[in-house]
Amino acid sequence: MGEDYGKVSVLMGVYNCASTVLEAIRSIQEQTYTNWEMIIVDDCSKDDTKEVVEKYMENDSRIKYECLETNSGAAVARTRAMELATGQYMAFLDSDDIWKPEKLEKQLKY
Repeated sequence: MGEDYGKVSVLMGVYNCASTVLEAIRSIQEQTYTNWEMIIVDDCSKDDTKEVVEKYMENDSRIKYECLETNSGAAVARTRAMELATGQYMAFLDSDDIWKPEKLEKQLKY
């Protein structure tokens, strides 16, 4: 995308979503608007969520991961993600959702 509207912080709270988080991350990486960061806050998953996310973090410095010290619920995970955000805009994505590639570009233009 040619026009830069500023950084978008894509915020995701996760819990036991190793089977779905991969597609959610890929949908962000495929965005036509590339000035984004993805903040993933884990609410103490007991599955392989951390390992799945770490594989993507190795090759994409825009993806950041933090795990809460205790299981505290979705609202706490989202609030922590908001505290870590550095973008001019915030967008929430659930771990079992995917975005079409033009989502951020179209939303920012609007």
